[in-house]
Amino acid sequence: MFLISNKEMVVACAEAGILGSMPTLNARTPEKLRADLEWIRRKTDRPFAMNVTLALSDPERREADIALLEEFEVPVWLTSYGDPTAAVPRAHAIGAVVMHDVIGARHAKKAASAGVDAIIGVSAGAGGHGGTTSPYVLIPHLHELTGLPIVAAGCISSGRQLVASLALGAELAYVGTRFIASTECGASDAYKDLVVASGVEDIVYTNAVSGVHANFLKSTVPDGTTPDRSPGAAKRWVDIWSAGQGVEQVTSVASIEQIVEDFVREAHDTLAALT
Repeated sequence: MFLISNKEMVVACAEAGILGSMPTLNARTPEKLRADLEWIRRKTDRPFAMNVTLALSDPERREADIALLEEFEVPVWLTSYGDPTAAVPRAHAIGAVVMHDVIGARHAKKAASAGVDAIIGVSAGAGGHGGTTSPYVLIPHLHELTGLPIVAAGCISSGRQLVASLALGAELAYVGTRFIASTECGASDAYKDLVVASGVEDIVYTNAVSGVHANFLKSTVPDGTTPDRSPGAAKRWVDIWSAGQGVEQVTSVASIEQIVEDFVREAHDTLAALT
C-alpha cells in the first residue's frame, strides 16, 4: 500500500502469523529503508516481505533497494510493475522467494518465464492498480497457464472471502484494503474512517489520477478525465485515497492482531458450515 504501509505493520503482521509487506519506496530514501530493515530485524525473527515496484523506481534507487534486500536477507520479495527477470536470481541466491504481481495472462507468462516462485493474481475490484477480470476466472486460469502457486488478490476482507479464494485454487490471499483500517497503518484517521464508512458504490475505477486505471475512494477523486499535474492540484495517493471494493466488508478500525483473529475465526466457521 503505497505511502501508508510501514515497518510497524510489517512487524505486527509477522507477530500475528501472517506475511506482512511494504513497498521499498515507502521508505523515501535508501538510508530510511536501511533503518526500517534494521528495525524490523530487531523486532521479529519471523518471515516478512518487501515489495519492489520495478518500473516505478529509477534504476539507481531500484538497485539500492535490491542490494538492501540481499544484505538483510529479506525472505520474500514481491515484485510488480516491470520485468522481474534480473531480480529473480538475486533473490534465489539468498534463498528468498519471489512473487510477482499481474492482472492477466500476458504478464503472468512473462513472470513464469523469468523464474518467479508464485504469481499474485490481482482481480477486479482490488485497491490500487487492479485488473478487470473476475477472480472466478483469473485464479484458476493463471494456475492452469503457469503451473505456479497463485496468490489471490482483490476484495478479500473477510475469512469467508479467504476460503473462497482457496476454493478457486489459490495458495494464499493477498489483503490490502482491510489493513488500511488498522491501528498500525500509516494512513490518516480520516482515511481510515472513510474506508470504514464506504461501500462498494463509493469506489471508482479511473485513469484520471495516474494515467493508469486504478480503484480509489470516489469522494477523494477530483472531477476530470485526465491526470492533473498543475501546482496546487490534489496529490496522487496523498490527497486522493486508494481502496478496493473490499471496503464493503470493513466495519471498524482494529489492530492487525484482531483483524487476523477475525479472519481465522470466520474462515474456520465458513469451512465448518460448508461441511
